[in-house]
Amino acid sequence: MQQGFLAPGASLEVPKGRALIPRIQALMACCRRAGAPVLFTRFVYSPTVPCLRGEPFGVEHLPLPPGQSPGYGRPSANCLTAPEAGLEAESPAIIPELAPEPQELVVTSHVSDKFLDTPLDLALRSRNLTHLIVTGVTTDICVNCTVLAASNRNYRVTVVTDAVATYDDAIQAACFDIWQRKFARLRTTQQLLAELKPRRG
Repeated sequence: MQQGFLAPGASLEVPKGRALIPRIQALMACCRRAGAPVLFTRFVYSPTVPCLRGEPFGVEHLPLPPGQSPGYGRPSANCLTAPEAGLEAESPAIIPELAPEPQELVVTSHVSDKFLDTPLDLALRSRNLTHLIVTGVTTDICVNCTVLAASNRNYRVTVVTDAVATYDDAIQAACFDIWQRKFARLRTTQQLLAELKPRRG
């Protein structure tokens, strides 16, 4: 849930993603009350790590050439590790509405799978965590890669169906169909809030 994917006018804007903010806020607040860790992931791009996420599969992440305008399908400096001045909409920063608390982990990755070459797995296992709740954008890219990676590491994954978004409803539905067969359980925000509600003994 980064500026570069949610800010109006960003080259890789996911407009449906902004509707997720209140639901994710509610889930975060519930998890914090229950003592469940809240962790964040960010995608970044750097010309010093010239991976395929820049060329050819994400030209929007390439630096903005002098005198050119950002936009979908063009170099736009989206989520660059060193944000370019005047391009706040393309920033890799997590949106202010979902700002992490000081003690919460923010995992930064140059690829879509947030487990690959990051401390995410170590951070989860050192807390003896076995269950994950996943939200965010984009469903078919970063969310999908991370869900599959978590499942393959034997985490029990729950995807919040009304707290993930992408550009195309058919692609979103296909992800849900694939996940629920082999990789994750699907729940709505309200279903999860009910599950997470502290039980009185």
